[in-house]
Amino acid sequence: MATERMPMRKIREILKLKWILKRSHREAARILGISPGAVGSVLARVKAKELSWGDTEKLNDEQLEEMLYGPRSVSGAGRPEPDCVYIHTELRRRGVTLELLHMEYLEEHPTDGFRYSAFCRRYKAWTKRQKPVMRQVHKAGEKAFVDYSGKKPQIVDPDTGEVSEVELFVAVLGASNYSYAEATESQQVRDWIASHSRTFEYFEGVTAVVVPDQLKSGVSRPCRYEPGIHRTYQDWADHMDTVVIPARPRKPKDKAKAEGGVLLVQRWVLARIRNETFFSLPALNDRIAQLLEELNHRPMKTYGDRSRRELYEQLDRPALKPLPSRRFEYADWLKAKVNIDYHIDVKRHYYSVPHAMIHQEVEVRLTGTTVEIFHNNSHVWSHKRSYKQGRHTTVPEHMPKAHQAHLQWSPSRLIHWGGTIGPQTQKLVERILESRPHPEQGYRSCLGIMRLSKRYGSQRLEAAATRAVSVGANAFRHVDAILKNGLDRLPLEEADSGEAKTPIVHENLRGPDYYKQGDDPCSSNPR
Repeated sequence: MATERMPMRKIREILKLKWILKRSHREAARILGISPGAVGSVLARVKAKELSWGDTEKLNDEQLEEMLYGPRSVSGAGRPEPDCVYIHTELRRRGVTLELLHMEYLEEHPTDGFRYSAFCRRYKAWTKRQKPVMRQVHKAGEKAFVDYSGKKPQIVDPDTGEVSEVELFVAVLGASNYSYAEATESQQVRDWIASHSRTFEYFEGVTAVVVPDQLKSGVSRPCRYEPGIHRTYQDWADHMDTVVIPARPRKPKDKAKAEGGVLLVQRWVLARIRNETFFSLPALNDRIAQLLEELNHRPMKTYGDRSRRELYEQLDRPALKPLPSRRFEYADWLKAKVNIDYHIDVKRHYYSVPHAMIHQEVEVRLTGTTVEIFHNNSHVWSHKRSYKQGRHTTVPEHMPKAHQAHLQWSPSRLIHWGGTIGPQTQKLVERILESRPHPEQGYRSCLGIMRLSKRYGSQRLEAAATRAVSVGANAFRHVDAILKNGLDRLPLEEADSGEAKTPIVHENLRGPDYYKQGDDPCSSNPR
């Protein structure tokens, strides 16, 4: 006869199939998925107790089981039980396993300790009796969970009395539940990144992983499997030497620590300040910091009355990576297109890039002090940031060779060059530069005049400059027109005198008498 206890549900089903439905041993065994011998064993036990169908219906499950199999023996009675709270805490240390903890348990109880399988069953049964968030085992220094609270604190404008809500940022370390909280003006990327930096400064170290929700400040492309991390957020993670792994959408268990931390801060911080009034964000954060210390030093029953601070010192703090030597400098990422003048527009100021990149699209990393330009993820150039709108920041190396040559000119050099042609050319150059609001605006005109000397020679240019100066024509186009029309070869008095010229006589010229009153050759009805 088999000695294994049959589940009570199957005992009653066996009796029903045999006594009520009149099935054979094999049919009953096939229906219930057990062996025919197990069916026979149950029937033999019932027969030995002289029980009928009516008798079994009057007994509850415990009474029927005890009548057929006798009272259950208390397994492990008198043997030392494993300390499940200690086991759960130690498993959060890096490299610690159940097998190692069982070996240490047997060192303390070598003769009467539980074997490994029984040891694991007892720990598993203990975890099932705890809160759902306890079922995850978080390694020390591994994860920090971050989120914003749905319930928000308030500040009051001292001048107008206007009440406005602010955001409440919460972060929790996975192993110790050590918590951080602060109020910020918004959930914008700048506040989001700053809160992360202050969080790790409070923790005095950096975790290997940061687990946020898939909010817009942290995730640029929400996705269950491959979410896109915001560019500035990724820069921050690279600077801190950590990894961002967002929780899956609509999967609260992925960030159960953050959910629990937010709930705890709402109860032990927000609830405590519900009747208090704050007139500024710093005043609110000072009060939050005070209550946060009380929360982190508060004993936790689940962990043997140890506080979050104690667990942090024991578990997380030794495992955290050190903070970087310098603080993260916040930067915005922008896209820009290189204009035809090889400059890009960044906040209404224009920065140069190599002229070969005209019409290309680039990415700009903009900090408070620098403008970094990237193309296809490769660094192109860095400029010192300027806040002067409408102005240009130009690097000579970025210019085409012709433009570089233009840049080498100065007003004094142009005037000196004019003097090598002649005094009138020098005077013309001076007038051109003086007539512009900025001398640089006359450079192009002067350079054009220089080219005319190569085409027409210095002597003709000096004559043309003399004529241009005499009539106040201070532009390249005027000198060019004088040379094209050969006016530089005419005596100045003849070209500019106001005397009447001898009329030109030609057979195709009708003269004024032709248009006197009379027949009009262009009219269809001549008079």
